[in-house]
Amino acid sequence: GLRLPLTLRGCETSPRVAPLAGRSPQRSPASRCRPLYRPSVSLILQKSCLTAASGFNYDADLHGATNPKSPTALTNSEDTDKALANRGFSVNRSRVLVGSGADAFRHAKSALLSWKHLALGWAEAEPGTPVKPGARFCICYKEVVPWVMFPLQIAYVTDDDCNGGKRGKGGDGGVFAFGSGTLQGHLLAGEERFSVEVDAEERVWYEVVSFSKPAHPLSALCYPYVRLRQRHFARESGKAVLRHVAAAACSSTTPPPMQ
Repeated sequence: GLRLPLTLRGCETSPRVAPLAGRSPQRSPASRCRPLYRPSVSLILQKSCLTAASGFNYDADLHGATNPKSPTALTNSEDTDKALANRGFSVNRSRVLVGSGADAFRHAKSALLSWKHLALGWAEAEPGTPVKPGARFCICYKEVVPWVMFPLQIAYVTDDDCNGGKRGKGGDGGVFAFGSGTLQGHLLAGEERFSVEVDAEERVWYEVVSFSKPAHPLSALCYPYVRLRQRHFARESGKAVLRHVAAAACSSTTPPPMQ
């Protein structure tokens, strides 16, 4: 997705104060959003990172551009990619079949609502974050050793749960999607959509669509590597949703234990 294994602009690491006897090491305010050498990132540090961020750092006319229900939504057309490329953006798309029918749609939707699609071990988001427009969150991302945080805000939520995600005769299937935009302080500028949708054959698809460009000289320097990591992230996110749907389906069909 829209993330890069580098320290955020304006959030560089500052030296720790040596601990005094019986006291914990003090942290400088400038250490917000710095790389973290531990297996998880505390909510306090994430809040600090989000407080340091301000508004979106990409073009206002592109806010919500990944929304599948928007008239200006990204499509698979070459014209769309070319238009974004002319503005310096690269587009990334990944789509995976996760099941079929209303139950698979419901399970896939629950994966997004509980942030299971980002529970990758080396990437995570706070699972308690509400999936609603305006909600802010950090993508916590690990590259080799350090954990880094990237501030984002949910730009929109689309919940078109027609007939519970099941296509009736001549009817529409369901689609659930939300898009997050990069905030000031992020090394990239752009937007990313996570969505689950039922097609005409009642197949359930999970899709990741994003457009991004460097927002700092550091990200511009290693942008080819970033693009590789974006594609890797999208594939691994698809696998995570597939695992969640399969586990949920298995759980719902397992008979209760004998009394």
